[in-house]
Amino acid sequence: MVDFKKVKAPNNTVTRDMAKFEEKTGNVYEAVAVIGKRANQISLELKEELTHKLQEFSTQSDNLEEIFENREQIEISKFYERIPKPALIATQEFLDDQIDYRHANAGNDVN
Repeated sequence: MVDFKKVKAPNNTVTRDMAKFEEKTGNVYEAVAVIGKRANQISLELKEELTHKLQEFSTQSDNLEEIFENREQIEISKFYERIPKPALIATQEFLDDQIDYRHANAGNDVN
């Protein structure tokens, strides 16, 4: 599980040197595939965590007034909106050598 409060990824788009991606895998497209798969994993983790936290606020008899007055729920949603996008987090993890990946047919760890 990723601690999203400690993520060092930028919140906006950053121009990257593609040579750094190629250095790690030997192929830019392979690096992008690794980052894409990790971004999907992070996205699922974020969704599960947010859903779990928001379920604490759900009740069977929500009325319109309660929905608009729940400040804690709004703060949790705002926190998750400020977190960098999963692709940016995955890219930063890849560049910091925090992702372990391997080729499916070779069975050897690459990193």
